[in-house]
Amino acid sequence: MIELLENCVRIPSLSGQEQNCAEFLVREMVARGFDRAFVDESGSAVGIIGNGSRQIVLMGHIDTVGGDVPVRYEGNKLYGRGTVDAKGPFCAFVVAAELAKSSMVNGQWSIVLIGATEEEAASSRGAHHAITQYQPELCIIGEPSGSDGITLGYKGRTLVKAHFEQETVHTSRPEPTASEKAVNLWNWAKQFADSYNADKPKMFDQIMPSLRDIKSGSNGLREWCDLLIGLRLPIEFGPQQVQDAFTAQFDLLGAGEGCGLEFWGSEVAFKSSRDTVLARAFVDAIREEKLRPAFKHKSGTADFNIAGPVWNCPIVAYGPGDSDLDHTPHEHVEIAEFERGVRVLTRVLRVLIST
Repeated sequence: MIELLENCVRIPSLSGQEQNCAEFLVREMVARGFDRAFVDESGSAVGIIGNGSRQIVLMGHIDTVGGDVPVRYEGNKLYGRGTVDAKGPFCAFVVAAELAKSSMVNGQWSIVLIGATEEEAASSRGAHHAITQYQPELCIIGEPSGSDGITLGYKGRTLVKAHFEQETVHTSRPEPTASEKAVNLWNWAKQFADSYNADKPKMFDQIMPSLRDIKSGSNGLREWCDLLIGLRLPIEFGPQQVQDAFTAQFDLLGAGEGCGLEFWGSEVAFKSSRDTVLARAFVDAIREEKLRPAFKHKSGTADFNIAGPVWNCPIVAYGPGDSDLDHTPHEHVEIAEFERGVRVLTRVLRVLIST
């Protein structure tokens, strides 16, 4: 099981550079007896078992963030970029689908695996293409939840870039500089979030701003400052509300000619129910591992946010690995954890395709 993941994480696949990884996974799925496997128009690796009209889609992303994490074994752990986020979950999908295919006896089902592209780039190219191609009855998104975890919801997201620019003035004058205006916008964003969150104890219900980047400069005649703010959003406060609030505050800060706001990477928060045949199948499968199932709601975003509202079917996110290791220089998965995740997924698929 773990050899597939090791070989996969050895292939660099930054967002937009997934071709070699996708082609590797297609070859693997063909070798493992998938009925069809190909690289689709979005560059995603797709594998299909069965020809039934009832679809189960398992979609995980195969792109990674940057940063070299040398691929190596340390005891019972495999290190490497993507072992957790999210080549690990997708490789677990591949192995589980291979193991479960013998249970597909009535011809009603097809299992569709999608190793999606550009999830980490906020463009989610693979997922946006997939939602136009398939109409699943059930969907599993490949993200690290832990082998005992079942993720039912992800927060929304918006990225805000503010550009302040003005004529340079002597520092003895009282007018705020471009950099001061940018800092004032960040301080306002923090205060706005703190006020909104005051009566909301659960993180999933809160606005979570983060200062991603700030740069300033001057050519002696004009000065400028660029600010990048990321916001994780609850279900009750969406990207349009962020845009309205920031636009109003931007004007109050005296943003004039040459200044501007840009919004992108927007996704609405989405939450699914635990009372579905899919969620119940995971509960039973996790209990068979002598583990206690844990329902989770994540503060990040995933292709879950894109697929959930469009497909409008029972959906969960699941995958082996500790999500606290996402994007870190210590990213790794325990071999036993990966194998447990594969066993859980195999049981879930066998139960679902036998109905």
